[in-house]
Amino acid sequence: MWKQRIQVIQGDITRQEVEAIVNAANESLLGGGGVDGAIHRAAGPELLAECRTLGGCPTGEAKITQGYGLLAQWVIHTVGPVWQGGQHHEEALLASCYRNSLALALTHSIRTIAFPAISAGVYGFPLERATPIALKVVQAFLNEQSEIEQVRFVCFSDRVYATYQSVLEAM
Repeated sequence: MWKQRIQVIQGDITRQEVEAIVNAANESLLGGGGVDGAIHRAAGPELLAECRTLGGCPTGEAKITQGYGLLAQWVIHTVGPVWQGGQHHEEALLASCYRNSLALALTHSIRTIAFPAISAGVYGFPLERATPIALKVVQAFLNEQSEIEQVRFVCFSDRVYATYQSVLEAM
């Protein structure tokens, strides 16, 4: 069952013992604030050097690099939408972030992956709208694919953790 392959925890995504962590990146892929900055700091300068070779990443898409100084072997960088009131395809773009990240994991034979709450921080996407999108996309993907064994949602704050737990329990 798909629910047994989803885990919601509170913690630091840079310290997860999974094969890949997902970075809520900006379009340049060259580091920033929040999760993006934390991942770049933890991975070390080699991550930035590899990201410079990728030519950026459009919103909703995903690209992969090595993990360098992280416990995770891989970093999947995805660019979530900046919330602009919901009239600029933000929900579809956010869903694409999760779908494209999972598809990239599949093509690299990644079995365990950890996600942050993409776009729900500095990009201003309302957490109560972002969380069901994330969980429904992952549910649909896991129903179709058995190769990914665990999807972990790593929540930085009490509020994010409680929201993810509540939405998951209601599904």
